[in-house]
Amino acid sequence: MAIDDVFAVIAEGTRRDILGSLRGGDKAVGELVEELEVSQPTVSKHLKVLREAGLVSMRAQGQKRYYSLQTGPLQDVAEWIVAFGIEVLPAAEPVAPAVAAAVVAPQEPGHAVSGRSLEVPVPANLSRSLGQAANKATTKAADLFAHLPKLPRRRRG
Repeated sequence: MAIDDVFAVIAEGTRRDILGSLRGGDKAVGELVEELEVSQPTVSKHLKVLREAGLVSMRAQGQKRYYSLQTGPLQDVAEWIVAFGIEVLPAAEPVAPAVAAAVVAPQEPGHAVSGRSLEVPVPANLSRSLGQAANKATTKAADLFAHLPKLPRRRRG
């Protein structure tokens, strides 16, 4: 898949949310529906686009379909960005499970989430604020990338 196509696919917020969710591991469609609070037909539609772009893969297990993140196309994008002299930062350390759970499922104000030796006070609106900020940042990045000059496509093989 061409880099231009990957940019077009990840320009949509729900697809970025799905990719972000799959960073934690394989998930069934129902898990994504519940986590993202989006309808099943919407999740399925976006998963189809992501699968066609090579960003996710699907495996059937009984009646369920599990999706996995495939980073190859994103690596191609990272290499393209590096060609402009922009340093791509290495992946950050994994977030402690308690922090990840707090962002996904915010608690009542002042409630602490415990995990291993970590105590984190979590405001109720933290998840929403982080999500809105991330969507604004990724939308601006997608707009920026959309206006960069197109490079010739590389042939693989």
